[in-house]
Amino acid sequence: MLIIIHIWPYCFSVTIRKFYIFLMLSAYDRNHLFHNFNLYSIMKLLGAFTLGNDFLLIFISVLIGLMIGAEREYRNKSAGLRTFILVSFGSCLFTILSLKIGIANPDRLAANIITGIGFLGAGVIFKDDNKIGGITTATTIWATASLGMCLGSGHIYLSLLGMVLVLLVLTSLTYLQDYIDSRHKIREYHITVDVQDGLEYCENIFIRHHLKFSVLRQQYSPDSLSTTWKITGNMQNHDAMVNQMMRDSRIRAYQF
Repeated sequence: MLIIIHIWPYCFSVTIRKFYIFLMLSAYDRNHLFHNFNLYSIMKLLGAFTLGNDFLLIFISVLIGLMIGAEREYRNKSAGLRTFILVSFGSCLFTILSLKIGIANPDRLAANIITGIGFLGAGVIFKDDNKIGGITTATTIWATASLGMCLGSGHIYLSLLGMVLVLLVLTSLTYLQDYIDSRHKIREYHITVDVQDGLEYCENIFIRHHLKFSVLRQQYSPDSLSTTWKITGNMQNHDAMVNQMMRDSRIRAYQF
């Protein structure tokens, strides 16, 4: 043990000198002068390890996109399995390239990923009447791109933790959202009644079922009055009111 401690500084200094000479020589001289020195083989091995490490990162990025995309595909969302795989894979690959070719300023190429994801996320957001849909899918695409970038920079455990949290938010919190909606459901109803009944008839129905209401817009004709209401209340009260309107002959039409 004492012999190793004494000769270690000498071996280390010799290795450093050989490594310096190795860097100064051409590839031809390296192969001929250092055929007995394994540094060149070590460098080739490290290069192969780096390439294998990149393949591993890309493979994990595909798995992350697959897991998140499967959840979105199961819920029949606008962006599904292939979209999330490509987003995760592409952001990971761009981050790897930015670290390899952008040595002086590696964040420039990676920063453009966020811009591209912004355009992609805007494409899945749509407007249906007074409702806006696709926001959760757009933010999931954005989060998946961040996981790919995290993975491309070599933070495997952090990206896997992020994937678990994304799946937890998308799956478990859905039940919490359903519970909140069952206690505090907001709907828009378009109800048509006779002119002589007016708004008071509809308001009495809402009050009878313990629902809060407000008028959004009205459309008047000589024989009917069409009103769009914003109704808030318990889901059971909504269902009870709908059942009453189905049997009520004074309600000409309703839609929600």
